[in-house]
Amino acid sequence: MIAIMSEQLITHLRPKALGKKSFAKGENLFHQDDPVRTLFLVTSGCVNLVRYQADGSPTVLQRSTPGTVLAEASVFSQRYHCDAVAAIATEALLVPIGEVRRLLEHDAAFATAWMTHLSRELQSARKRSEIASLRTVGARLEAWIVWNDGVLPGKGEWKRLAGEIGVSAEALYRELSKRRRPSRSG
Repeated sequence: MIAIMSEQLITHLRPKALGKKSFAKGENLFHQDDPVRTLFLVTSGCVNLVRYQADGSPTVLQRSTPGTVLAEASVFSQRYHCDAVAAIATEALLVPIGEVRRLLEHDAAFATAWMTHLSRELQSARKRSEIASLRTVGARLEAWIVWNDGVLPGKGEWKRLAGEIGVSAEALYRELSKRRRPSRSG
């Protein structure tokens, strides 16, 4: 389930944006250890927050799609703790981090909207963690379906779903195929 920013949060942040920037597929918005100067509001496309393991394999920590804040956990950090990579061509509004901090300190309505947003993101992270702890593709898919009101995304979204539940696209396709086959009972 993708958490979308509240209109109230967007209303506060949009006028503070210095502009909009486009990123090509595979382009970094920032790198691990870059200083935190900007909050990115994704307006189109998709950005993955990625941390690389010792063996070089990537772990996606967040997928930001249109209407989401990228790396909001970095608002009070000096440096980014991961890389942000455009998964597809992406556009984002750039809001100076000082403006975000000022709003949090001096605008109660914004601070409340921000806390609400962070609470939803925390709930979403806990759901993803719970799903990732399940051992089988079937169990992960079933948990995802339950968390998403029993609605399976359309075929064009299955690869994204596979990434979201931490399985290969092929494993997900096999599981979905298994579920569509009629059962053979005597």
